[in-house]
Amino acid sequence: MKLVKFSQPRYLVVVLLIHFLCLLGILSAQQTSISKKILASTPPMGWNSWDSYGMRIDEQQFRDNVEVLHAKLQPSGYKYAVIDEGWYMVNPEDRSKPELLKYAVDNNGRFIPVTNRFPSALQDGNNTGFEQLTSWVHSLGLKFGIHIIRGIPRESVSRNLPIEGTNFKAQDAADQGNPCPWDPTSWGIRDNEAGQAWYDSLLRQYAAWGVDFLKVDCISDHPYKANEIRQIHLAIQRSGRDIVLSLSPGPTQLSHQDEVGELAQMWRISNDIWDMWDSHNGVYPIGIKNQFENAARWAPYVKPGNWPDADMLPVGELSPFPDVGPGSRHTHLTPDEQKTQLTLWAMLRSPLIAGANMTLLDKDTVSLLTNTDMLKIDQTAMASRQVLHEEDFVVWTADLPGNQHALALFNLGDKSITVNRPLTDFALAGGPHKLRNVWSLKNVWTGTPRHPEGHISATLDPHACLLLMVK
Repeated sequence: MKLVKFSQPRYLVVVLLIHFLCLLGILSAQQTSISKKILASTPPMGWNSWDSYGMRIDEQQFRDNVEVLHAKLQPSGYKYAVIDEGWYMVNPEDRSKPELLKYAVDNNGRFIPVTNRFPSALQDGNNTGFEQLTSWVHSLGLKFGIHIIRGIPRESVSRNLPIEGTNFKAQDAADQGNPCPWDPTSWGIRDNEAGQAWYDSLLRQYAAWGVDFLKVDCISDHPYKANEIRQIHLAIQRSGRDIVLSLSPGPTQLSHQDEVGELAQMWRISNDIWDMWDSHNGVYPIGIKNQFENAARWAPYVKPGNWPDADMLPVGELSPFPDVGPGSRHTHLTPDEQKTQLTLWAMLRSPLIAGANMTLLDKDTVSLLTNTDMLKIDQTAMASRQVLHEEDFVVWTADLPGNQHALALFNLGDKSITVNRPLTDFALAGGPHKLRNVWSLKNVWTGTPRHPEGHISATLDPHACLLLMVK
């Protein structure tokens, strides 16, 4: 037998080739990880129907609002148009009498839009869901979203309807011992194969409609439903469509941060915010003042694709059917309180979702929502934090690209506060600095021979703020 021997050069070539192939595989895996798409790389901005229409919005009202969103807010970055709860209810005005409610459900037990309110859903005698409406929203360069309550319709369970694409039926998936405690429409979902099949069928439907944003309620607190969040996350992945997942209501607990950060892009940090300064009980609904403590707790966890959500912006006209409060009205927030809300939301880098009736937008509300510096802070800040809280005086700073910073001073009290302090008190480097007042758009220099480190002198009215760009 003749033995074949490799010469040393040939052996080295083989070894080097093996190492090269291994390295190529490692680099390829790293590149895949690096290039993995981050959904919602900046805080989502848009409009949601809830604050003005509650459960009662119809297609024409939605289209009218979206037209204004497109014309007046989209140029500033607002791009999501979201239909909130109740699009599947024939008679949402009877929400307080659950026994009277009627729903639109398809043959596989899934809610579909009612055609008496959303007529474009009816095509050639079939309910095609939001396909036509979504296509129109996309034609404007906007993105479309809907709200759902977690779970499966109780009507589908009572009829034991089949789950699309499977041999399972609704009763296989339903957890009738774990409903949403405040919603009469649905049962919870079991953490089993049938339960996953239910959510898979739901997200296939939404993907076919072209949905870009899904707000799921009764899932991030009272109660927190980790298994259903996981099921929905997996169903979105399997749907093949990029869909931003927003979890409600709050307050999501900090102990769940890792899990919600992995599975969703937005999660509420409080119960519902409405147009009040202080709820006093801090439970439901809550006011702007009540959100400061929540924002400070969550600020360290903000990053691209993870946006702790301070809730909607109840500014402008809240009409014709706001879900909370005395009825159709202009926001009860004063001009100073509105600026304070937008300032805190921007410093936290919260999603900015307007609740105003777009068709009734006034000039002041447009100016508030489209302020260039405020939006720059919200959309581009790399880090932010609360640096001072002395009784009713609160200070935040944020780091922006280009060695720029934002400084926000708040008066949470009912009496004016006079501020006369160096910038170094607020964790900012000494001056001189060029400052721009974001809300008045005035430029000033700070840093004098007497105070070379830079100095702030201002009087803050009750519930007011001072927001400065610092360079």
